[in-house]
Amino acid sequence: MDDPAARRQVLGTEVPPPETGRVLLGELEEDASYRVRRSRGTQDWLLLHTVAGAGIVRSADGGLHTAHPGQAVLLRPGTPHDYGTDPEAGHWRLLYSHVHPPAAWLALLDWPEVALGMGRIRLGAEVDGRVRRALRGAARAARLAVGRPELFALNGLEAALLWYDTQNPQRHQLDERVLAVLEHIDAHLDADLDPGALAEVAHLSPSRLSHLFTAQVGTPLARYVEAQRLERAARLLELTTAPVAEVARRAGFRDPLYFSRRFRSLHGMSPTEHRQRHR
Repeated sequence: MDDPAARRQVLGTEVPPPETGRVLLGELEEDASYRVRRSRGTQDWLLLHTVAGAGIVRSADGGLHTAHPGQAVLLRPGTPHDYGTDPEAGHWRLLYSHVHPPAAWLALLDWPEVALGMGRIRLGAEVDGRVRRALRGAARAARLAVGRPELFALNGLEAALLWYDTQNPQRHQLDERVLAVLEHIDAHLDADLDPGALAEVAHLSPSRLSHLFTAQVGTPLARYVEAQRLERAARLLELTTAPVAEVARRAGFRDPLYFSRRFRSLHGMSPTEHRQRHR
């Protein structure tokens, strides 16, 4: 797949494993004739992420697994490789990654198996975009050869795997609407974050968002917002000399007295005392 000389193979012809170090990433745009076979697979893990068109990955038991945009297939070391463009789609644009992962990544590579040695995860549009950016950034870092390119590439691939993990049905799956709300809260803590405004971000009713957010995050929406604001205030008190009223404003509290009461309730001391302790 990643060897240009092997991109046009007669069906049944073996494609040799690519020469790679710890990681090899790239992007391909292939027509209907594209197919790769490695009867013994490779010694590394292979990730195939469909961007456009569709591909077909054949499992050792003869099963056919179609990979549409937003879907990724992960092949374990030693798993036979037999994949190519879906003839019905006529083309396949994919991001690929060969990697010898650190031991700490093994939990991130524990995907739901659709066949022996073959995992698959389906992503929603928001997370799919993040994964694509991470994989393309990793491939670009490896090509530019600035600093330690292999480590840059591994960092980008790890970021992609962490995003895949948020959608792994074997673990807690983060709803993309909740993700959008979490990011909006983080970016606008000093703004008005009433339930109606956050519901618009998620394209849900306030009551539906409240129920979904609590189920996903484990805490009510209003309590989460306040906790994030108090956390930001604590860091501002520790790292800046801004007056307490200014800290309250930058953390999203309109009333400095209310802020001081809530801060004392959480930390057991006033904002001024907290600052003095950390100085």
